[in-house]
Amino acid sequence: MGSVRRASLLLALLLVLAGNSFAANGEYIILVGGPSLANFIRAARLRTEQLRAQLGPDAQITWLVYKQGYIDRAKQEHQDLIALIDTVREKFNLNLVWFNAGSEVIDYLNNPAGAGRNQVKIVGFEYFGHSNRACFMFDYSNLIDSACKSWLHENELAKIERRDFAHGAYVRSWGCHTGESMSKKWYRATGTHMIGAIGKTQFMMEELPILISEGGKWIN
Repeated sequence: MGSVRRASLLLALLLVLAGNSFAANGEYIILVGGPSLANFIRAARLRTEQLRAQLGPDAQITWLVYKQGYIDRAKQEHQDLIALIDTVREKFNLNLVWFNAGSEVIDYLNNPAGAGRNQVKIVGFEYFGHSNRACFMFDYSNLIDSACKSWLHENELAKIERRDFAHGAYVRSWGCHTGESMSKKWYRATGTHMIGAIGKTQFMMEELPILISEGGKWIN
């Protein structure tokens, strides 16, 4: 029994080391939409804290953040939200990339800093922001009530190159309704399963988003 136990412990250690190596050789991307009814930055920060503890201090974690939304909200709240987000970058040793259009998100996934994806694959991708069943809405109701001028639609997902993602990459949308359509289109486009919600989600202050619709569930 002693030898069996030692073998089991050795296998567990090898799996941990393999996971750390996997993370070290890849990039984990957090996509954050602009603020409206919820603080998506807070939720992304909570998740990033978990990832840092899990993956270690040197794992490459990138935040893609919709900049215009936080510029606009800063004027309303009379505080420098851009500087606030930069403090999160510094605290968690993040690669912070600002964007304004959904096409820029696709460009980064395919060709970060012009370096391509041959060497550094995406090992994780999570979205924090508004969404409906067919798209991520980066500035929903930010300046125009119930309207959006920056998004990533499911019909654009075919522009994402399959080679971008590592085998077994973890992909999740924390927004509303993604699992009702967009998750399927994501899989067809990228070959990776995106966990998404059936129904609505609610962003919380001290925990990750939760399901709030009757019969709601997470699917991929």
